[in-house]
Amino acid sequence: MTEKRKNLLFIAVILALAAVLWLAAHHGGTGRTAVLRYGDPQVEQRIDLRKNAEYDIDTGLYTIHLRVENGGIAFVDSPCPDHLCEGFGTLKNEGDWAACMPAKASITVE
Repeated sequence: MTEKRKNLLFIAVILALAAVLWLAAHHGGTGRTAVLRYGDPQVEQRIDLRKNAEYDIDTGLYTIHLRVENGGIAFVDSPCPDHLCEGFGTLKNEGDWAACMPAKASITVE
């Protein structure tokens, strides 16, 4: 094998490794973070799903209550009139989404 071919092979291997590492770090999120969006103008808050916690967020219309537990997040004890947001249950998987329309708030798991 010529020196030029060895160098090209080495570069190809390094690029392939870099691509795999980048995809592992950035592909569609980790399922360990939720993005809460609320208000007008819209505010975005990232919530770590690895730490159990409770959040009371004033959206300007309602104070929403969120619970992070066992790697998931849920609307709990909603003050809105219909309580539909509570019906979404616990969001754990990448792409899971829920909203409280009266509070103009939504959560998406990344």
